[in-house]
Amino acid sequence: MVIRCFVLDDEPLATDLMVDYIGRLPDLELVGVSNSPTQGLQQLQQTQVDVIFLDIQMPKLTGFDLLRPLGYRPKVIFTTAFREYALESYEFDVLDFLVKPISFERFLLSVGKIYRFAQNALPANDAMVVPKIERDYQYFKVDKEMVKLFLDDILWIESLKDYVRVHTKSGPLVSYLRIGYLEEKLPPDRFIRIHKSFIISLDHIQAISSNYIRIGNEEIPIGRIYKNKLDNLIPDNLSSDTL
Repeated sequence: MVIRCFVLDDEPLATDLMVDYIGRLPDLELVGVSNSPTQGLQQLQQTQVDVIFLDIQMPKLTGFDLLRPLGYRPKVIFTTAFREYALESYEFDVLDFLVKPISFERFLLSVGKIYRFAQNALPANDAMVVPKIERDYQYFKVDKEMVKLFLDDILWIESLKDYVRVHTKSGPLVSYLRIGYLEEKLPPDRFIRIHKSFIISLDHIQAISSNYIRIGNEEIPIGRIYKNKLDNLIPDNLSSDTL
């Protein structure tokens, strides 16, 4: 199965990189490239595609502005240098959120999401064989070793100044890393910083209140300066006055 792709970014170097990455994978077909959001919108209205690799902050039209009048809903992989748009992107059919600079390894993880969506969308008798995609992971320095942790095993991360305590399904471990470094490295569609001392996994949230998020039996506090980032996570029946 061929997946039809379109690349739209006002930075030519960014589109060149995505074109190169797409060209390395035989199942991805590049049907269009544009550095102009208005011209890109016209092209997308004339030719339907399966997936758009789309920048968000562009002149005249943002990525969100472009998607609203499109007339159909392709899957979207946002490519941007601005992390703060991660939560807003959830109102669209967003498969992934890539923060620049984008490595080929991180690009492959997004492609894995494309394949998984395509597989789930097919009727059972039309099932296709898709390449096996490894689970996303990160290495953490623990004592004298580099320990590989799968991201879906991480529940939350707690800052200990120059160290972090990583709480996982199998228990905590302490690593020599700063929480600010992990905030930049972890994918923002899966992890979010809610306090100067805490990053949480969005996948493992079990309950949300106006001042904490619960994962398992732990109530993790929401810092005052981080509350605006959580607007899309806070249930409507929690009064904004309490935030």
